[in-house]
Amino acid sequence: MTTLCEGPTIPPEGPDEPPRAAEAPVVATVAPAGQVVDGQAPASPSSVPFFADPVPGPPGATHRAANPWAAAGSSGATSNRTVPNGAAGGQGSNGMAFAEPSGPGWSSYRPQGERPSGPVRHHDSLVDWKLVGVLRRQVSERLSQKVAVDPDLDPVAQREVARGLVLEAIEETVAERANTGQAPLSGPQRDAVARAVFAALFGFGRLQQLMDDDRVENIEVEKDGRVWVQLRNGRRVLGPRVADSDQELIEAMQFLASRSAGAARNFSQAQPVLHLRLDDGSRLSASAWVTPFPDVAIRRHRLVQVSLEDLARGGLLPPEAASLLRAAVRARMSIIVSGAPGSGKTTLVRALIGCIPATERLITLETDYELHVHEYRPLTWAYEERRGSGEVGPDGRQAGVYSLSRLTEDIVRKNPDRVVLGECRGPEIVPLVKNTENGSGVMSTTHARDAAAAIEKLVTCGMEAGGQWTDVLMTRKLAQWIDLVVHVEREPADFDEELNFDPDAYWNLTDADLDDDPGRPRRVTEIVAISRGDQPGTFATTHIFRTDEAGNLVPGVLPDAFRKLTRFGFDLDTYTTRQASSPDGLREVG
Repeated sequence: MTTLCEGPTIPPEGPDEPPRAAEAPVVATVAPAGQVVDGQAPASPSSVPFFADPVPGPPGATHRAANPWAAAGSSGATSNRTVPNGAAGGQGSNGMAFAEPSGPGWSSYRPQGERPSGPVRHHDSLVDWKLVGVLRRQVSERLSQKVAVDPDLDPVAQREVARGLVLEAIEETVAERANTGQAPLSGPQRDAVARAVFAALFGFGRLQQLMDDDRVENIEVEKDGRVWVQLRNGRRVLGPRVADSDQELIEAMQFLASRSAGAARNFSQAQPVLHLRLDDGSRLSASAWVTPFPDVAIRRHRLVQVSLEDLARGGLLPPEAASLLRAAVRARMSIIVSGAPGSGKTTLVRALIGCIPATERLITLETDYELHVHEYRPLTWAYEERRGSGEVGPDGRQAGVYSLSRLTEDIVRKNPDRVVLGECRGPEIVPLVKNTENGSGVMSTTHARDAAAAIEKLVTCGMEAGGQWTDVLMTRKLAQWIDLVVHVEREPADFDEELNFDPDAYWNLTDADLDDDPGRPRRVTEIVAISRGDQPGTFATTHIFRTDEAGNLVPGVLPDAFRKLTRFGFDLDTYTTRQASSPDGLREVG
């Protein structure tokens, strides 16, 4: 049997050159093992474009974009991406290997890695998802049999075996369709099905192409697998379905939870809410049984290794504000970053961490790994809260719980120079305060509507610890150890903006569309110095930077204590020049 396969796509030679097709298609002769057809040996998996990847190389620690697509169409602060546990060739955090594709198609078989910002997407019309389910079960069974025969197969070898099994299963399907008079699968259909089956086995299933698209920031799944995609500019469009029923969506979440990069999680009627860190570092939250229909939210991290200079170029804050924050970090000041969900708090904290001297010991504490700085920064220890399982004990906790509060208490003896708490939302603020009293520089984020509200919220968080942590004591402690609060916001949606229900909106989307539409940009709106108030149990705020009526971040009032930051690189001359030119620059507002 002779099968006409799609010719491989030739990668572009430069960042501005589009991919071009090969001059002629590749003809692969497929036959049962050992059989010769038309004088040719059977095709190996590597003869088909999808499987023509090199054997993965050793994993790398960090990776800056090396392929010509990495910067194409990207917007914002930076085009380089740091990929956890390797990139173009190596192993993902789940131990599965991946390799750089031979062409610029979106790499659905790679759980992590460099991806084109404008991927070639397979429209749903190319994929028979029922067929994908059948082939996935078939390949999984065959792979299990081979592993049973040869238990020494490592994850890399298993994936290579699976490639051949996927090809074998698809060719069997092609032959069966031909024998029964069914419509044949075209080359693009075979390629799309192969990628979908591989993604179902080793990746994110029907979510894969959305997870591979660097233009996608958030993925929100509703009833029957309907998807809303939030793009990098903040706009939402209707995306491709990721399930055909509520039950299929629940089963997909259970499958992801069973092979999480961290500990496997339960998702059932007994545990109706799922919080999960995916293999690529994205954060997934799902609910079912307590809602009318299952829902899923996936928060992707587009900018992992990023600097304050990158964010300044991207418009998040002006250079003089970046200069102040860089100097404050070097001076070991304690900084809180506040804002609403999705406003850019975590990205800003990553940039602030980049200002910490490389010789200092950093400890990060998170409910779920989101910062990922331990994957590229030396002298970094990362800790993640461990959720319990089973019944709740007499103390109100599940067995095996290792809470963020306990983590924050325990790291005091680790001799950290810096401590970063991913997000403060409870009594963990108390041991964090104790770390500052030991001399450690501290950073954290919290959800709040403005800088002053952030302090009020942290007071409430501290009071949850009970005991002697009263309103007055907590306020006094916070006013003593917090030096700066940086508030970030994302522009609100237009009042007259309507949802786009066009089912082809995502498929027709181009990078030019995003570049031409600023959407809802993120900006630092205030940088506030915190100090003790005139009365016991109060705090005072001074706006070092504030937003003027035109929406620009401008200098306000610089407390005398912050002039020492010139020793750490603060550009005081530029600050005072901008301050003098600002109508409200020399007086405190609000």
